[in-house]
Amino acid sequence: PFQVKYKEKWDQLVNAFQECCDAFPDIKWSLEFKPTDENTRFFTVPSTGAALLLVKDIDRPNMGLTLDVGHMLMAGENPGQSIAMVGDKLFGIQLNDGYTRLAAEDGMMFGSVHPNMALEIMYQLQAIKFAGHFYFDTFPQRTDPVAEAEYNIERAKGFYWAAESMNEENLKEIMDQHDAIGAVKAVDDAMRNM
Repeated sequence: PFQVKYKEKWDQLVNAFQECCDAFPDIKWSLEFKPTDENTRFFTVPSTGAALLLVKDIDRPNMGLTLDVGHMLMAGENPGQSIAMVGDKLFGIQLNDGYTRLAAEDGMMFGSVHPNMALEIMYQLQAIKFAGHFYFDTFPQRTDPVAEAEYNIERAKGFYWAAESMNEENLKEIMDQHDAIGAVKAVDDAMRNM
C-alpha cells in the first residue's frame, strides 16, 4: 500500500503502449499479465480482466494479450473463461500447469495437474478460432528438457484433438442446462479419444 500512484502508473502504461503501437503498426504488441512476482510483489496488470481493460484503453488494432495458464491459475481464474473473454485479442498462449497458489508459478507440464481444464483450454481456443502462437512455459529442473518439450507437444495435440472430437450439439445442451453430470461425462468421453 501507498507505494505507487495506481492511476498514474496505468496512464503511463497506456501511453507507452500507444506510442509503441503507433510507431510500429505492423508489429503485434502483446502483454502477458502476472498477478504477482517474487521480485516486486506488485504488477500493474494482475489479471485477465485488468489486461483486457488495458487493451481497451490502449485502443490499437495491433495490441493484444498473451495468456499464461500458470498466471491465470495464480490469479484464481478459470483459464477457459479467460480465453473466451479475450477472444480475438489473444495473440499468444503459454501452455503449462500448476497448483493454484498465489505467487507460486510451478511451470509444470501441460495438463499434468488439471487435465479437464487443459481440455477446456483447447476447446475455447478452437471456439475463438485462435491462430496465434502456442508456447510451453515449463521448468524442467529435474527432468530431461527435450523429453519434457516432446511430452508437452504430445499432450497439447492430444487435448486439441480430444476437444475437436466433442459433440457441439451435446455441449450446447449441457451448457444451456448447466448440467454438471453431463459435462463430466462429455469430458470423460473426450479424454477417451486421447
